[in-house]
Amino acid sequence: MIYLTRKAEFSASHYYHNPLFSAQENARLFGKCNNPNGHGHNYLLEVTVKGDADPGTGMVLDLKQLKEVLNREVLEVLDHRFLNHEVAAFASRIPTTENIAVEIWRMLEGKLPAGRLHRIRLYETHDLFVDYYGEQG
Repeated sequence: MIYLTRKAEFSASHYYHNPLFSAQENARLFGKCNNPNGHGHNYLLEVTVKGDADPGTGMVLDLKQLKEVLNREVLEVLDHRFLNHEVAAFASRIPTTENIAVEIWRMLEGKLPAGRLHRIRLYETHDLFVDYYGEQG
C-alpha cells in the first residue's frame, strides 16, 4: 500500500459562535475567536490518498488529476471566503479546524479518479493542525 500526499494552501476567515449559547457563554468559550467580524488564516491542507501503484504508470493516481479535483472541489469553494457566511456547510456548524477538515473529507470523498482517501491534515497555523481519517478512522 502506498500513501501519496498532496499539499494545497487557501486563505479564509471565520468566527466561532453557537447561537444556542448566550453572548456571555460564547465570549467565555471562544474568546477573541467569537468576534463577529471574523479573523483569517492561511491554511495548509494535506490530502493523503492510499492505493497500489498501477503497474503500467507506477502511480497510485495521476497527480494532475488530484490537483484538479482539489482545486474544483475544495479550493474554489473555500479560498478567500468568510466561511460562516459564504460556505453553506458552515451556516449552521462552527467552522473550527476540526469541522473544516471533516467538510473537506466530505467534499473529496468519492471524487478521486483512483486510490482511496486516507487522511486530511489541515494546518490552521504552523503549530496547530487536525488529522481526519473519515468515519472509519
